[in-house]
Amino acid sequence: MTQNAQSELGFAILGAGMVAEYHLQAIRACAQEGARLVGVGHYNADRFGEISQRFGAAARPYAALLSDPAVDAVSICTPSGQHAQQAIAAAENGKHVLVEKPMALSLADADAMIAACRQNGVQLGVCLQRRAEPLFRRVHDAIHGGDLGEITLGVVTMPYFRDEPYYAQAEWRGTWAMDGGGVLMNQGIHIVDLLLWFLGDPVEVQAFADSRHRSVEIEDTAGAVLRFANGSVATITATVATEPGFPHRLEVYGTNGGIQIEGESVLRWGLADESKATVEPWPVATEQVDPGMAGDPRGISTSGHIAILKDFIAGIRRGEDPVIDGAEGRRSLAAILAVYEDSF
Repeated sequence: MTQNAQSELGFAILGAGMVAEYHLQAIRACAQEGARLVGVGHYNADRFGEISQRFGAAARPYAALLSDPAVDAVSICTPSGQHAQQAIAAAENGKHVLVEKPMALSLADADAMIAACRQNGVQLGVCLQRRAEPLFRRVHDAIHGGDLGEITLGVVTMPYFRDEPYYAQAEWRGTWAMDGGGVLMNQGIHIVDLLLWFLGDPVEVQAFADSRHRSVEIEDTAGAVLRFANGSVATITATVATEPGFPHRLEVYGTNGGIQIEGESVLRWGLADESKATVEPWPVATEQVDPGMAGDPRGISTSGHIAILKDFIAGIRRGEDPVIDGAEGRRSLAAILAVYEDSF
């Protein structure tokens, strides 16, 4: 499917939950790029009226949207266990695919999605939107520019909070079949993705995970040690049982310095030899860090989704893969599945 710079891009959102509203706001914010919402897909016809009013576009069955020639691209915002099937169906109908995290629940499904989009000549993007935020892009550039020297250590801490009513909102929450995992796969995958973006893919994983505090199938607490090809190591610790929820921390250290991030703010950015810096350090936080989504899944900004959608649209216009394509989206999935394999 070829688009010119002046043409509209008709988007359909599959799903009508919380994350779908972020995609709605992103589509509206990208109106100048040609984005236009033409429909919302849902399985429950009894809710079509309410959903249509809330989103400002007609709600219809999934199949009806995927066969509609007015739809150029779909944003998949359904439970994680449905992502692969819907993405493949969209690709086979010639629709570009932007899928929420995790892109799939198995590497086989992720690979099938990548293959289907490639074979049908459509783009596949994955919403790991923190990579689009200016802070994390600068950290990435500093690390890969050698500002920290040889990387020695990474540290991820995610003391989140999700209570029992959160899981009771929908039958799919907290299940292996539809959620695919707990604090790592659902809440923590964004920070795991950043760690891998900064340090690379692990060559060895040792881990444990368990459900100790919530009445769910998936893990509510996990810990892992990752070893990388250059010999550096990283730790990941995470839980959803720390009330009221505290900002995650992401730290990277090397032979020439380190960067400590809490939430979306820098606590420290220190270099042994500042003359070797290739990028300007991010300003250090001077106020207490907002916990963000640590205790409330709605506590994230729309800026990341907007940036991801703009890049996705630009890729469609140019006929090029988005920055976070299927191969990039697969990386954090692979690491988390390796943690589960070593834990269960």
